[in-house]
Amino acid sequence: MTASPIDASTDPGDLLTGLDPTDERLAALHARFAETALGVGAVDVAYRTLDSPVGLLLVCATDVGVLRVAFEIEGHDTVLDRLASTVSPRIVETPSRLDAAARELDEYFRGERRAFDLPLDRRLSTGFQRTVLEHLPEIGYGSTASYAAVALASGSPRAVRAVGTACATNPLPLVVPCHRVVRSDGTSGNYRGGMAAKQTLIDLEAGA
Repeated sequence: MTASPIDASTDPGDLLTGLDPTDERLAALHARFAETALGVGAVDVAYRTLDSPVGLLLVCATDVGVLRVAFEIEGHDTVLDRLASTVSPRIVETPSRLDAAARELDEYFRGERRAFDLPLDRRLSTGFQRTVLEHLPEIGYGSTASYAAVALASGSPRAVRAVGTACATNPLPLVVPCHRVVRSDGTSGNYRGGMAAKQTLIDLEAGA
């Protein structure tokens, strides 16, 4: 069967109206919609969810690369709504488009990957925050650095508080390892996914 064209204004909800949400046809129809939308260039942001040791993760990507990684504590619907208003409303759940990200994250959580090779879309980071986040991959796997050390490495030694804010609002946690930045006394400090998630990641790397 040939799929019908779907233009950029098509709402997937319109296609799904009238189907029982528990019906397997719903999943099949959504998959067909997603693939067709991709085929006609009607998807600007693709997303999928992944189970992980730090809870259910939302991973979003554009044609440029991974755009956002969000923890369940952030509210996935809230994150998607914000992306719809700041990036594009053409957002579709398209798991296959994020297979590489899913594979690398799974390898990381199994202790088999120490650095990510994914292309990144960094448009959600600007100014000093972007400077800080671009430095973070230099902190080695299993190591930590203080906020003060990161401020110094970023060229603004007095901007310790700004480094904390940059890390706490990192749109690409895990992939850009802000969990490796800790307080000078060695305590973990704030984290977008919660302090328990941050400690889990530190412990995971320390034990690998």
